[in-house]
Amino acid sequence: MTNTIGFAAGKIWEYLNNNDATSVSKVTKETGLSKNDVQRAIGWLAKEDKLNIEMDGRTELLSLK
Repeated sequence: MTNTIGFAAGKIWEYLNNNDATSVSKVTKETGLSKNDVQRAIGWLAKEDKLNIEMDGRTELLSLK
């Protein structure tokens, strides 16, 4: 499981590195990862202090620090 989460975190990091702040749903759609893997990877990246997570109304926006 750790490998799967690490792979997903890397994929999300790469996506955000090449894009502006993006919603969680768009990251899920664009990366092709499952919702569960995206949520786990967000936790991983947040724990490593690599993510900004902001709210825009009801939408969570992700960007790299």
